[in-house]
Amino acid sequence: MEQESLQIFDNNKYVMTMSTIVKILILLIINTSFSDAQEIKQDITVSITGLDSNRGQLLVGLYNTEEHFLDKRFKSEIVEISNKTGTLVFTNIPKGTYAISFIHDENSNGKMDTNFLGIPKEDYGCSNNARGTLGPPKWKDAKFELKGQDKVITISL
Repeated sequence: MEQESLQIFDNNKYVMTMSTIVKILILLIINTSFSDAQEIKQDITVSITGLDSNRGQLLVGLYNTEEHFLDKRFKSEIVEISNKTGTLVFTNIPKGTYAISFIHDENSNGKMDTNFLGIPKEDYGCSNNARGTLGPPKWKDAKFELKGQDKVITISL
């Protein structure tokens, strides 16, 4: 009889332990959900001015690492041109360091056209109006910080 009583006690202890584990897991899930919801996301408004014409489109890229700058975009948009200007908004962007580049794809072929030396035939630019010397712009010149509030970037040619 004493053995049966001990068995019941062990089962209750097991149920109490499992109940506690389940409660802890639920709290962890809820806490993770709230921390994700509390992450501040911002918008980046990009205005590109001084284009040569309204022909074609703008190919705009947002980069979030130096390693991927001008290669692998974090986000990208194709923008119509009006009055030799293009404007777009990248939405829900987390805090961090970013850079923007664009190509004025005048013939809408989806790429930057270059001459036989590799020199661009179409307009291009980067955030902070960064320009390269005998090559593409550098990350350190084009980067900017997004610190919890919306940002407006103007690139002028």
